[in-house]
Amino acid sequence: MHTPHRILCADDDTAVRSGVVDLLTGIGLDVLEAETGLEAIELARESRIDAALLDLHMPGCTGIEALPRLRELQRGLPCLVYSGDWTDPLRHEAETAGAFGILCKPIKPIELRSAILRALEAWPDGFLGPDSDPGAFNRRGLHDA
Repeated sequence: MHTPHRILCADDDTAVRSGVVDLLTGIGLDVLEAETGLEAIELARESRIDAALLDLHMPGCTGIEALPRLRELQRGLPCLVYSGDWTDPLRHEAETAGAFGILCKPIKPIELRSAILRALEAWPDGFLGPDSDPGAFNRRGLHDA
């Protein structure tokens, strides 16, 4: 039996986090939720994850601050950082910290799914094989959209 890929979603905005969780569980992914960067780090210590989606602005520990710590815990883990108010210095900081991707809120559901899929394909332990297509979305269609 196939174990679903596990995504860590860290966002202090409950409504946004809930929407992301609904979207990703709807395509067959298992989603761990964190309200802060520190909580995300703790979850990564306790559980295997295949990719992380981190809000840029969270109290106590931002997505950029959590990113390298997550990648230390699970070497090479693809981490996507998202925000509605990127600046060039923040983008550079996220890239320097090792962000796999930088996403701008609001993000269209198909764009988020596509970004998560690319992250899973990049992670050796998270590769989506031919028999593990998550849910009902078409991988080819995501890239063509």
